[in-house]
This record gives sequence, C-alpha cells and structure tokens, in this order.
Amino acid sequence: MKIKFIDEKIQTSLEETRSNLLHWVETAPEEKKQICLGIEDATCIEEHLHVIDESLEKIKEGTLGICKICHEAVESQLLQMDYTAAVCLGHFSDAELRQLESELELSQVIQRGLLPREVPSIEGMNIAAFSRPAQIVGGDYFDFVNFKDGTHGFVMADVSGHGVSAGMFMSSLQTAFHTLVPEADSPLSVLERINRLYIHNINFTTFVTTFLGKYDPRTRIMSYANAGHNSAYLYRMATNEEIWLRPTGPAIGLMERFSVYKEDVKMDSGDILLLYTDGITEAANHQGMLWGEDRLANIIRGNVELSAEQIIQKILKALKEHTGGNQFVDDVTLVVSKFS
Repeated sequence: MKIKFIDEKIQTSLEETRSNLLHWVETAPEEKKQICLGIEDATCIEEHLHVIDESLEKIKEGTLGICKICHEAVESQLLQMDYTAAVCLGHFSDAELRQLESELELSQVIQRGLLPREVPSIEGMNIAAFSRPAQIVGGDYFDFVNFKDGTHGFVMADVSGHGVSAGMFMSSLQTAFHTLVPEADSPLSVLERINRLYIHNINFTTFVTTFLGKYDPRTRIMSYANAGHNSAYLYRMATNEEIWLRPTGPAIGLMERFSVYKEDVKMDSGDILLLYTDGITEAANHQGMLWGEDRLANIIRGNVELSAEQIIQKILKALKEHTGGNQFVDDVTLVVSKFS
C-alpha cells in the first residue's frame, strides 16, 4: 500500500511537471525561450520530457523504484528526492552514503522555510532594492549571502508561474542559497548543486531562472553565472559603455543536462549594475507593447548622478506611466548597485 501511495504521488508530480513544461514550450515567446535556455536549445527540454515519460511508463508497469541490483523496492525517501533512483541504499558505498546523507539533510532544510533578507553594507557600494508581488504571494526572489571566503553574493531569481506554489518554491530556494553559498567558493558549484536537488525532486514541478554573482571589494571583480535569467545591465560611467550580462546556461530544473559557465566583470568607480526580473521588461501598456530592455536602460543612462534608491524610484515611476497606472500582472523586482 505504501509503495502504491508513493507511486501515485510521483505520478501526480510528474504529470504536473510535464504539463507545465509543455505549456511553457507552446506558449512562451521565442525570445523568452532563448533567455531561459541560455546556451542550449529546445532539444534539451525534449530530453527532460523523455526522462519524465520513461518514469511515468515505469509507474504503469510497476517497475519504477525497483533496484537494478537486488530487484527490491528502493527506499521511498530516496525516490521522493530523485524519482530516477534505481539502486537501494544497501548497495551504496560509504562515500556515496555520506554524500546522500548530506543531500537528504539539505533537502529537508530547504523545505523548512523562509530566512530573513536585508540590503548589505558593502564598502564602495550604494545598494537599493524593491520587490512587489503581483499576487499575495510572489515568485520573485532576491538575496545577499556571503560566500565561504567572505566575498558578497548577489542572487536574483524568478520561478516560472505565479501564486502560492511559486512563492513556496522561492521560499525553499532562499533556504538553499543560505545553506550552500556560505560553504561555496564559486557561483557555479551552488547552481549545479541546486539543480541536482530540484531536477528529479517530486516536490518541485516547475523551473527557476537565476542570476548569482560573487563580488570581491578588494579586486572589484564580479564573477557571475546566469542560469536562464534576464540579462543584468551594467552601465560604465567613465566610458558610457553598456554591457548586458547575458545567460551563461539554462534555467534550473528545465533540462537534464545542466551546463553553466562563469564570467568575470570588473567594476569601476561610477559603474551602475541593475538586476531585475521580467515583470519589469515585460510590463505592457494598453496597446500590449512591452516596456523592454531599452526603456529600462534609458532610465539608467539619464540618471547616473542619482543614488541607487532614487534610480529605482525613477524606474518605477516610468513603469507606472507606461502601464497607465494599472496593477502589475507579474511580480516586479529590482536591485540597483552603484560603485564608488
């Protein structure tokens, strides 16, 4: 009876995940798909859907979660964390068991809830943030968490979907970042591990775009990985140069093969860095015209002398004018950093 209950739970989760993915593939604009897929193409989603379909077929056959070594049922806790698991715990090596124990503990921690967030005080930086959900509970997330070496982490993420389920996903993701970043040296290792935790977990039926930066005030270098998220915008005061920090990999939970790379950018005095979610650039006016990246960049170009907080207020005012004062239909989140 217990095995049947687990199978039914996994089947429900996989069917929801499959439906969400197919709906996104069918309805998302091509430009949006290109951002979320990063350097990959749509065939990677087909691979993920194939794994889901294979697992659903195994449920029908009664073979999902059957150990390929002893042919007994794999532990239910292991299956709920990774529905593709096909080896019992009894066949794991000591090293594999230690790794699994760590993953299970983290998986439990991730689901326990929301941790507080605050704008940090970083030498040589003026930082301001704004976030407003379209509904009572939002799916946007921004955060500041220090890495193992004391450098400063900047997180901006957006879950696919809205409402309570998206908000719950973001709550768990925040806990994941607060757990992993302080033990990590690189944005890459954090994103790769989070993807491993979520890709086959039956409690997560969607995907999330994420920008994770690591800033060192001593070198003034921002190392970042952009997992299918909107391009961060960097304005260089000294040269009037504009740099878009484009995706360096696919969104978390979107495909089986998660491959993301790191980029470095040096921050100079006067530079302005903007992180945001697509509720900003995809806000539409009465004619359905999106606000877009150019309008967002224009606000920065025309207000470089203002503080980070004043720039945010300028952006929000212009956005409100564009939408005719209508309530936002998507979550809106901004983080502006000015370097001195």
